[in-house]
Amino acid sequence: MKKEQRIKNALSVLFTLICIAYMLPIVIVLFNSFKTNASINTSTFALPNGDTFVGWANYQNGLTVGEYPFLKSAGYSFMITILSSALILLCTSMAAWYISRVNDAFSKVVYYLCVFSMVVPFQMVMFTLAKTAHTLHLDKPWTIPVIYLGFGAGLAVFMFTGFVKGIPLEIEEAAAIDGCGALRTFFLVVFPMLKPILISVGVLEIMWVWNDYIQYLQGSYGHVDLGAVMALIMMSIIPIIIFYLSCQKHIISGVTAGAVKG
Repeated sequence: MKKEQRIKNALSVLFTLICIAYMLPIVIVLFNSFKTNASINTSTFALPNGDTFVGWANYQNGLTVGEYPFLKSAGYSFMITILSSALILLCTSMAAWYISRVNDAFSKVVYYLCVFSMVVPFQMVMFTLAKTAHTLHLDKPWTIPVIYLGFGAGLAVFMFTGFVKGIPLEIEEAAAIDGCGALRTFFLVVFPMLKPILISVGVLEIMWVWNDYIQYLQGSYGHVDLGAVMALIMMSIIPIIIFYLSCQKHIISGVTAGAVKG
């Protein structure tokens, strides 16, 4: 066997083991979602058996128990995810177009601030953000997308800017000659050409916002129904896993396109 082939085989085995390691937490949560609360505490990593298996009881409890049942919480999450992603795509694509075409000192500062925001940990700003959001009355389900716009702008502007730089300027100049203003040029000429990167950024933002979903489930005297929580975790991650597997090719193609001249 050639040396290159041995290296490829070794890398394949390594990456397979890494994938298995990443999948283990999900598998453990899946097993625990069918177990009793006592067995989750005492035998977290054990498979369900005749004494610990409770069937679909945890899923039924997760759908009906709590101040905010799963379906209501998932509905709010779906609304916030769609509105946030749409707002991010619209605003950041326009901002990236401005940054790419104007290219003055101000636009460069805005661009680098967006890039810098990508590396700022959420923990650094979460307390200030919560206070500010409460003061400005932005802590409601229909106003939270404004918060997500600020956090999601960094990655989106970075990807859109790289893609816009690859669009020939002559196309926009021709639209200007035909009498199109800035807004008409963007929405009628530039925006349709952004379709590949729009899909990619949209998929990434939808996954990010949806994964912020947290189901709170607590009974009397502070007791937490761990079995129901495990069931809720599975019900909340399955949709996004299916969504990612269906759209992963768009993520790869869009990231590659946006990185050509980023």
